[in-house]
Amino acid sequence: MATTIFPECLPVTSLGKGAFPSPLNLSTIPNDGLGDFVLDGTRVLSRVELGPAENCDDLMSFEKAGPRERLFFDPARTKAAIVTCGGLCPGLNNVIRSTFLELYHRYGVREVLGIRYGYQGLNRETGKPPLRLTPEIVDHIHTQGGTILGSSRGPQDPATVVDFLQREGVQILFCVGGDGTQRGAHQIAVEARRRSAALAVVGIPKTIDNDLPFVWRSFGYSTALEKAREVIDAAHIEARGAWNGIGLVKLMGRDAGFIAAGATLASQEVNFALIPEVPFPLEGAQGLLESLKRRVTARQHAVVVVAEGAGQHLIPGDRVERDASGNLRLHDVGLFLKDRITAYFKGEGMSCNLRYMDPSYLIRSVPANSDDALLCDALARNAVHAAMAGKTDVLLGLIHTAFIHVPLPMVAESKKRLSPAGEMWMGVLEATGQPHWCTEVGSGQLAVSNVR
Repeated sequence: MATTIFPECLPVTSLGKGAFPSPLNLSTIPNDGLGDFVLDGTRVLSRVELGPAENCDDLMSFEKAGPRERLFFDPARTKAAIVTCGGLCPGLNNVIRSTFLELYHRYGVREVLGIRYGYQGLNRETGKPPLRLTPEIVDHIHTQGGTILGSSRGPQDPATVVDFLQREGVQILFCVGGDGTQRGAHQIAVEARRRSAALAVVGIPKTIDNDLPFVWRSFGYSTALEKAREVIDAAHIEARGAWNGIGLVKLMGRDAGFIAAGATLASQEVNFALIPEVPFPLEGAQGLLESLKRRVTARQHAVVVVAEGAGQHLIPGDRVERDASGNLRLHDVGLFLKDRITAYFKGEGMSCNLRYMDPSYLIRSVPANSDDALLCDALARNAVHAAMAGKTDVLLGLIHTAFIHVPLPMVAESKKRLSPAGEMWMGVLEATGQPHWCTEVGSGQLAVSNVR
């Protein structure tokens, strides 16, 4: 992803100077035995690696996230709201709980609303009344999958949303969701700014596909890899248990293949991994079908993993329908490959015992694992720090090991993709031994070479 399209020093919108002291027991003196406040001038560079001709002064940098010594909002007079949007994802309840507990116990904010069923809940005509969160309500929710608030897809009119928030007396809105959610959050922030309303809008990145820019890892991704690996391992056992057995697993990944690639590397039992970033041929000597035949002939079993957004170029028919979030509805590549593989082996006069698995909803709805639970807690706490300091129109990002403030307009510019020339995909090619499919520069034609 190019970094030159943005200014090197990325400003973050603030509602104003802090007028209230933070109640947190932190310090501005390093090495005094206390945790430290973060100064607004502290920056995090976008990259740690420089080429021989590069200068670090030319690198993009972000404002570092963390607690500020002075707050824009008076905690005793502040009312906040949390909304969860889009598809389910492991860790949503963790984020709700940690956001509430940080507001309630650490800052002393006594009114926190849970918005019901996504942005719909910010429209009185279509939504259910908000839920007033309490310590008792959030006590054990981090052990459960899903979101106690419910979720939905699709935007609401920003004017209607700001009307709702102003009537409810809400000064802070936390928007938990992916790129569509954060585009909506930006529009809400713009409408509040147009009215000169002191409303902080802070995004918390949620995408199980791990495809938000400037977020090295979003919560839910680690749990997804863990559960996807379990399914792949089951597919491998099924494939080995039958003559010419093939395990075909479809995983999430509309536009990015991070789950498919990561689970492939974690499992080490996959023979073909198919992702949206690397188009693959179906026919021909180095196409998927003949490559799969060679594998099955040699070893009598194979495992194929495909991301839901892969292979769309192979399936007849235009994609014209969109979901409530505005995404094009994908063809079902899993069922397509299931039918094509079965027909191909039949045409070759070979037996084929294919087991097809699509665990998408199972993976989305489980509780967060320990790794994601840690990330959820850190994201939530840093989102609260940002909001209480008056930061707005901002997303909590993560680069290297540092949490950062990313201006929301940047999130809508692009999606993070897995690089076909990067270390992760090179690892997939080494682990699977599959053909190296790539697109020739300038020709648009699919070129194929074999790794081994």
